[in-house]
Amino acid sequence: MVTFETKVWEKDWEYILKGDYLKKVIENCNYKFSSKHVIINNVKNRNIVEKFCQEKVDEGIIDCFYVIDDYEFEILEHFGLSKDDFKGGFKYSSAELLGIYKCETEYLLHFSGDSFPLDFQQNWIDEAIKIMTNNHDIIVANPTWDGKFGEAKDESFDEIDNFYIGYGFSDQSYLVRKTDFINRIYSEKNMKSERYPKYGGELFEKRVDSYMRNNKKFRITHKTSSYKHTNFPKGFLSRKLLKQQINNQRIDLMEKK
Repeated sequence: MVTFETKVWEKDWEYILKGDYLKKVIENCNYKFSSKHVIINNVKNRNIVEKFCQEKVDEGIIDCFYVIDDYEFEILEHFGLSKDDFKGGFKYSSAELLGIYKCETEYLLHFSGDSFPLDFQQNWIDEAIKIMTNNHDIIVANPTWDGKFGEAKDESFDEIDNFYIGYGFSDQSYLVRKTDFINRIYSEKNMKSERYPKYGGELFEKRVDSYMRNNKKFRITHKTSSYKHTNFPKGFLSRKLLKQQINNQRIDLMEKK
């Protein structure tokens, strides 16, 4: 029923694909996924990255991987878009579009490569699917970002069960129904969506946010499950420190619960 997906690019693929990082990301979701995918985007040597992805397939950690370069024309044609439409932001958006395009299950759970789920103790995925099944105006669900539960509440206008309800969309983490996102919904604009980073141009998450606001579609954010979003450090010692920080935050969240 649900596909897990993440993406790698030149500055993070080694951190994600070497060692057990990817395995821990998937394990922390505490969910039996129907399929698990990796999207490869903007790497210098695709053969090397594909080799490490294939190792993850052989180990049973993921089921398959896709390279953006092989599908650029196909996904642009499907969604009725051109590279120019993104105003320099296609490289920030192509992995998300390809993930939706290649998803073969009803739901897709996406984590950006630098977003780490903090050991989900509650089955928020099935909880979210139940709500989304009964309310088709809710088209996105996610854990709370960086343990900022108060901020998630402040950004909401209502709540249901273990979730806050609001607008907004982030490509750091999202659970979506494929039928909502496989259509040509990515050409709308909304002034409130101008808050997204300018360097990304007309990027995927900005386009989705505009569509949601224009069509009164909502996001639900879980009240206790969270993920950590951070930039990957370059040095070995800094990476060890990052792992410790992630673990400490997980412990802090568990104590709060």
